[in-house]
Amino acid sequence: MSESLRSMKQHSRAEHFEEFLRQGLVLSSNFSYWDPNIREAMQEAFALWIHQYGQAMLPAQTALLCADLDLSVINVCPNDFDPMNPFLQKGMSWSYVERGDNPFARCAQKAAFHRMSGDELLGLSEWMGHSAAAVPVVDVHGRPLTYLGLISYLHIEADELANLLYTLIISFRSSVQSLVDQRKYEHLLLQNERNEREFKKQDVLFEASKKLHAKIDVDSVLTEVIDSIHSVYPKIQVDLLLSQDNDSTNLSVKPLNFQNIEDDICTRAFMEGHVIFEPVVKDGRPSTGNIAVPLSGKQGVYGVLYLQSAYDLIYASDLEFISLLADTAGSAFENAKLYEQSNVMINELRLINEITKQLNQSLRLNEIFNFASSELISIFRADYSCILQTNKTSEHLIVQASNLPAIFNETFTLDEGFSGLIYSSKEPIIISDYWINSKVQSKLMQMTQSCSLIGSPILVNGEVEGVILVVHSKPNFFSYDNYKLLQVLSGHIGLAMTNASLHAEVKRMVITDNLTGLYVRHYLDEQANLMQKKDFCGSLIVVDIDNFKRVNDTYGHQVGDKILIQVSQIIKSSIRDSDIAARWGGEELAVYLPQVAKDQTVRIAERIRARVLAETNPQVTVSCGVSDWNWEEDKISVESLFYRADMALYQAKNNGRNQIQIG
Repeated sequence: MSESLRSMKQHSRAEHFEEFLRQGLVLSSNFSYWDPNIREAMQEAFALWIHQYGQAMLPAQTALLCADLDLSVINVCPNDFDPMNPFLQKGMSWSYVERGDNPFARCAQKAAFHRMSGDELLGLSEWMGHSAAAVPVVDVHGRPLTYLGLISYLHIEADELANLLYTLIISFRSSVQSLVDQRKYEHLLLQNERNEREFKKQDVLFEASKKLHAKIDVDSVLTEVIDSIHSVYPKIQVDLLLSQDNDSTNLSVKPLNFQNIEDDICTRAFMEGHVIFEPVVKDGRPSTGNIAVPLSGKQGVYGVLYLQSAYDLIYASDLEFISLLADTAGSAFENAKLYEQSNVMINELRLINEITKQLNQSLRLNEIFNFASSELISIFRADYSCILQTNKTSEHLIVQASNLPAIFNETFTLDEGFSGLIYSSKEPIIISDYWINSKVQSKLMQMTQSCSLIGSPILVNGEVEGVILVVHSKPNFFSYDNYKLLQVLSGHIGLAMTNASLHAEVKRMVITDNLTGLYVRHYLDEQANLMQKKDFCGSLIVVDIDNFKRVNDTYGHQVGDKILIQVSQIIKSSIRDSDIAARWGGEELAVYLPQVAKDQTVRIAERIRARVLAETNPQVTVSCGVSDWNWEEDKISVESLFYRADMALYQAKNNGRNQIQIG
């Protein structure tokens, strides 16, 4: 081939390169000027080009640069180039404002290929070398996406420069196509993964629905929810935050904190009742982030599913799936909770029924208090219990039963400690930790070093008849259910107290004379008979008011009754608590003195006689008959004892009254 022909071909090729470069590198429709992430895409493509081709395609002392639409360098590939060259530093601007006239600025201005060389470059800066050129990379509509530029310390002829730049941008286009293919492949993989995940979601949702609605145990429901989410999103951290007390063994089940309502998405999701997603990157694309989904049932919201995704991308379909699973779980949780509560209620009713039976079997207050105290410790697994009874006469609360001996029979004022607080408010209380900011001083809590307390008033017809306190050494030991159960039990204990008090009152009325307040005759007979069987001796005084008919006739029956009452009070105040004073009949009274000999009985009778004479108004006298018995007698009987006392009284009457005779 002749030299002239070769020259013509080279010139024709150079013109072709020049024309290609003038139009710029046109990329496929996969890239657009309007893409907000185009800068990152071009940066990624240039990095891929460096990895694929890089310095191998560059002559020595030459560098290829990639600049964004603001003409700031985003990456550079140098070959044997001064690393201190400021024009090769990332972020360096090639704009007119920053650098004056230069190939990048001209290229951006004309949206076309531009080159500069020789003195033209040296006049700008010695760092620009001897040859430089820039070419735009545009989308299918001719809008610029990025700029590629070449700087060389070598003097390169125009056609060689065009040829070199052409070769470089063609290889860059190849890298761009590789990036497109790679993205398509990644997209297909991601789409395939999403499709598989969608199918798995449907399977998991179906299986979870079957399992959840088949479970009646709350802890099993909670565990199934967490396991179902982990099966679809193994990298996501899942926490289930409940608004109610729960004894779940699953470490992912935690209490819901209501302290930071505005900032905490879990609290917001609970309060607002809908899904809240906080993406890490808020650019409209699928991203990682945190999700809070309310666990709702027909009767309310029970908690929040809290998902923290640091790796898995979250799509709208994921939010929909998690929301559906949460709704299913909420319904199952509600059913399990209702079943659990019904079982608790049944057990509580059985417990209340059994305790009520036991309480009603005893009609003695001390037995009721002791039984209730021990049962309360067993029911609530408490360390100590304490039952106080109200003494309205002294205006104190008295400890009637406790497993803490040091506090038994202690008295407290009506405004002292937790018992005083309960008495004043007529309301139950629950204390989670006594030692944290407690405003009430409690002797029981301090003596036992307890932290937790539940207490309830014993109400009878709206009045506080007593107070129940139950304590434990651990903080937060008692639940709200314990608190409610104690309220119910205190009502039944109060009812048992009322029954015992009524029974005691009826019994007292049966054995007590209405007018004098002394015992009735049959009670004295019964007690004397019992005591004769166990004691070694005893005495009886029969007292008769002298001329009582004359008192009634003179002053009237009302005064007669007052005289009878006065004499009865004198007798009661003249004997021991263990002695038994009774109204024998009419104006006759009797006193049985267990284990008291005859001589001492006579002195007591004389004291009664003298006091009646001195203290009654109008003044009356009494006659007394005294008899006794001891274990050495052949025949011991109440009838014999009364007969001898009655005969002695008859003798005292016949001898002039106002005297004592021994039978």
